[in-house]
Amino acid sequence: MLQFFKSPLPSRLLALLLLVLAVRLPLLWWGIPLSAVELRALLVGERLHDGALPYRDLYDATAPLAAALFGLLDVVASRPLWLYRILALALLLTQALRLSFVLNRADVHPERGYVAALVYMVLASVTTDLDVLSPLLLGQTFIMLALSALLPTSREGYDNRRLFRAGFLVGVAALCYLPLALFLLVGLFAVIIFAANSFRSFLLLLCGFGFPYAVVATFLLYNDALPEFRQYHLTPTLSGLVLGADGLPLALQWKLLVLPGAVLLLALARSFTTSLGLVFQIKFQQLMLVWLLVAALMVAAGRGTAPGTLVLVLPPVTYFSLFLWQKAPRAWVVDVLFLVVLGGVVAVRYRTLAGLDVALRFPSESTYAMQLHPAYAQLSGQRLLVLGPDLRPYINNQPASPYLDWRLAQADFGHLSQYAAVYRLSRNLAPAPPTVLIDQTNRLEELQYKIPAVFGRYQPTATQRVYRLK
Repeated sequence: MLQFFKSPLPSRLLALLLLVLAVRLPLLWWGIPLSAVELRALLVGERLHDGALPYRDLYDATAPLAAALFGLLDVVASRPLWLYRILALALLLTQALRLSFVLNRADVHPERGYVAALVYMVLASVTTDLDVLSPLLLGQTFIMLALSALLPTSREGYDNRRLFRAGFLVGVAALCYLPLALFLLVGLFAVIIFAANSFRSFLLLLCGFGFPYAVVATFLLYNDALPEFRQYHLTPTLSGLVLGADGLPLALQWKLLVLPGAVLLLALARSFTTSLGLVFQIKFQQLMLVWLLVAALMVAAGRGTAPGTLVLVLPPVTYFSLFLWQKAPRAWVVDVLFLVVLGGVVAVRYRTLAGLDVALRFPSESTYAMQLHPAYAQLSGQRLLVLGPDLRPYINNQPASPYLDWRLAQADFGHLSQYAAVYRLSRNLAPAPPTVLIDQTNRLEELQYKIPAVFGRYQPTATQRVYRLK
């Protein structure tokens, strides 16, 4: 089977696509419940489509480029969940093919073909967490596009345009998911081992990285949103307040990493006993080791629960796995090993349908999906304000205020004794107050006392803690 994909013929691409769809489509056809990261993305896109500007009119830590994409997708269709799923699959395929193309063109491994893309997509299918569109998945795509620009094309090292482009793509990736800026460490190591003038080359990399941020900062400055960008995106993300909030529990993430981790350990053991002929191949192996360490730092930055965490380790795992699939005296052993990995991926992905989740204490990702709370089932098509961290009421309703993320909303709701916070609340809500208010934190009484012009207009309904505008 692997020998079939060790060929650069275009027919192998079609076979790769069919295999990936065969693994993924049945579960997608049966339906993957709405995840927390998708609900947040849909709400952000809906608010941006309505004319809100991130950070100024919407208090949410989503990175600016990811938020802009969500807003653009909402222009195509209202809450286009199906489009999110298609785009997520397309991004994964782009990453896999790009990695395979770079490895083949740079002669990183003696054997060419689409084995790298095959392994990348198979391991990415181990969890439905990568079937959903997340800022991390989007940003990782730009990291993969930057890989080729980090490799030299001649003995003289880099040319300025390639190195600036690499930094630019890393900057764009960070605008999708801020911790991806740590990939600059991989760029620094690549500069050290490949470039003729390391210091100047790294400065070019930094200039390329800073350029997209300068563009975004200029845009936000002219729209009076630059201080809010620091307050609601940079500071919370760097402090770890928001990262991983919408992801799977850490225990489940570790279980999902067992199979890719086993492949990585076997591959590392095989790679260290394999002699590499070219100096470039040795340096590239060192580069991927550094990539693996940086990926571990990114996982730690996201507290191990950021949506799409697995995609961070896929490139180095895929590279080192090539040593497992290389020619061996007994070729059938390699094929059997790959079939075992493929069978393991299918078993983990369809464990709930096979009844393995209870026996192995390995819950499905759908267990942590967003389900509509029965108490709010009668609310539909309303403009809501939820005083609390629960986003489930927004499943059938629209957010009607900047206060989408409750932790960031504490900048105002958590300081009601300060005049500035009371003023901002009145300014944000008075022009178009939400039609329905859900008080999950018992703050309405204090708000009615301090801002009666806005919150004094709400009266209780038959549902506890649900209030409707008079």
